Amino acid sequence: MKYYKGMDISTLLEVEKCGGKFYDKGQEREVLSILKDYNVNAVRIRLWNDPYSEEGEPYGAGTNDFASVAELSKRAKEKGFDILLDYHYSDFWADPGKQFVPKAWRGYSVEELERAVYEYTKKTLLALKEEGLLPDMVQVGNELSNGLLWPYGKVPEYDNIARFVSAGIRAVKEVSDMALAEGIISEKILIMIHLDNGGNNALYREWFDNYIKRGEDFDIIGLSYYPFWHGTFDMLQNNMHDIAQRFGKELIIAEVSMGHTMEDYAEYEKLAPEQRKGMATRPALVEKIEYPMTLEGQKAFMEELFRRIASVPEGKGRGYFYWEPAWIPVPGSGWATECSLKYMEDKGPCGNEWANQALFDYKGNALPTWEAVRDYRP
Repeated sequence: MKYYKGMDISTLLEVEKCGGKFYDKGQEREVLSILKDYNVNAVRIRLWNDPYSEEGEPYGAGTNDFASVAELSKRAKEKGFDILLDYHYSDFWADPGKQFVPKAWRGYSVEELERAVYEYTKKTLLALKEEGLLPDMVQVGNELSNGLLWPYGKVPEYDNIARFVSAGIRAVKEVSDMALAEGIISEKILIMIHLDNGGNNALYREWFDNYIKRGEDFDIIGLSYYPFWHGTFDMLQNNMHDIAQRFGKELIIAEVSMGHTMEDYAEYEKLAPEQRKGMATRPALVEKIEYPMTLEGQKAFMEELFRRIASVPEGKGRGYFYWEPAWIPVPGSGWATECSLKYMEDKGPCGNEWANQALFDYKGNALPTWEAVRDYRP
């Protein structure tokens, strides 16, 4: 299995449509071309079932429906990138704090949800296959630490969690086998199961101990690691070492980021103060982390991440995907819209929480961290 130097580009189309531009060494360039020049070899793209209100209003944050996934996949394939397709099995964000059932599946029984996961996964993969856009890796669910498709699949309902995840895995395997038999792909589609909180070893032991007793086999354990939420590098390393040996799977940091500044970006969002959620990296959180939120700190953080991944026994640390390096602050691109707040039952506000953690500055200029990405040789 190759080493993945990956980037999540899920909001890119929206940022571009809202006027975002990107520069490397002062020259305006297309983002994927910049990624290619810095030796990135893979991109991650999320898929939401139906990210629109019942009146057809887009939910925002990339509004990652099938059409946007296909468009991003086509651009990525043309540049030679591998693709990690990230199924959320929700109409909007799915993470440890929320796993909302898609609107079309509301009222379904456990058996109906299991069937829906299988059919939806297979249908969308077959559609990508028809367009020559099959992903190289599929993530069956997003940050499943507390389960998926709540309430039926909420921890500790591991029987149902395993049923839902296994349904997605079976669909991926069937399409992969079909594409292999037809000569469309030369290697099977890899399957990832992804949790958050990469520094929490107890979480990973409990979750995968329970799942593996019940569920379909898979290839990769994905971890999220945000230093302001998920503990120290030592905690991450200890967890990776333990689960690599305990479960025998390859490991990939499926989400990671680090800030490059604590300077506000309100002038770029052009929102009233009450409309802005502000930075996810609150000062109280930043005080706890091991590197400063500076250009130099961001680069040093990533260099340390590479070392920690390389330390995983038997070479099972197989890379990372940086989360949303191109989500720069432009008017109109935020983490949610008013209609998606209603879907999530969230009070808001909206706005961009992530711009100070991108790998471009607020004006779209490539940051020094790209040099660390380019120069690292696993």
